[in-house]
Amino acid sequence: MTVTGDKALVLLSGGQDSTTCLYWAIERFGRQAVTAISFDYGQRHRIELDCAATIADKAGVSYVCLPINTFAALGGDALTDTGVDVRGDLDTETGLPNTFVPGRNLIFLSFAAAYAYQRRIRHLVTGVAQTDYSGYPDCRSQTIESMQETLRLGMESDVRVHTPLMHKSKKETVELARELGALDAMADTHTCYNGVRPPCGECPACLLRAKGFAEAGVEDPLIRTV
Repeated sequence: MTVTGDKALVLLSGGQDSTTCLYWAIERFGRQAVTAISFDYGQRHRIELDCAATIADKAGVSYVCLPINTFAALGGDALTDTGVDVRGDLDTETGLPNTFVPGRNLIFLSFAAAYAYQRRIRHLVTGVAQTDYSGYPDCRSQTIESMQETLRLGMESDVRVHTPLMHKSKKETVELARELGALDAMADTHTCYNGVRPPCGECPACLLRAKGFAEAGVEDPLIRTV
C-alpha cells in the first residue's frame, strides 16, 4: 500500500539490508517521495558509499552523503580503526564484537532526523535488525523505539522511525528483497567489512550474508557479477 502525501528518508549504507529498505520505502511512499542518505564516518569499507550512490541513482531517488569524522577520531573498533582485525572478536568486558561502533546508529538517526526536519520529511527508514544480527545493542527494537521518542521530544516533531527488517532473519530479508524486486540491486551492494570486491567471504558480515542467501535458496547477485 502506497502512503500518499508523506515523504521518507532512507538511511542507505550501500549494503544488503538498507537497499532492501530503500525498495520497501519506494513501494510504500512512492519513488518521488523517497530520499536516501549516507554517512561518511571514516569507515574502512568506504566502497559502500560509492555503492550507495549507485543504488540510489539506479532506483531513481534523490541521494545525499553527509560527512561525520568523529568515529574515526575515537577509534577502537574494527570498522574505523585499521589496527583492529575485523574477525568480530568479542570484547572480554562487554561481550560485544569488535565491529561494534559505539553510538553509530544513534548518531546516524539524529543526523537523519535533523536533515529530515529541515525538509518536512516525517518518516525515517533504517535497516537495523535484532534477528540474525551481530549483537549490536543499537539494533534492538527497544533502542529504536526509545530513540524515536527522544527525537520527537527533542525536535517537537512527529517523526516516525520505520524498521522493516527488525524481526526478520537474513533469509527472510532476502525473500523480502525478491518480493520487492530489489534482487538485481543486490549486485551493486557491499557488505564486506574488509572493503574489498569481490567480498572476502570470511568476515562476519560476509558469512551472515552468505548464510541468508543460502537458506533462501537464492543466488547472491553480487557473487554472480564480481
